[in-house]
Amino acid sequence: MTKKNDKLEIPSDIQKLSFEEGLLELEKIITQLEDGRVTLDESIDIYTRGSQLRVHCESKLKSAKEKIEKIIPLEDGSIESESVEID
Repeated sequence: MTKKNDKLEIPSDIQKLSFEEGLLELEKIITQLEDGRVTLDESIDIYTRGSQLRVHCESKLKSAKEKIEKIIPLEDGSIESESVEID
């Protein structure tokens, strides 16, 4: 099963990756492309996967950002939390 995001289908194997795993694979792809030791066809395939990984990692970051909350201690000793807006 694939997920569409930014008109780019994200393969299920990428969807299963953590942010850190996706970022590590993306870094390896960048190194491969910069080295220039791959054929044109391989470069296109690698670039496509890199684009899918970028979208996946951005989605993971956005999701994490939405979950961040500020914890506020109240005078009665209890605590309260509220969403934090991060730019």
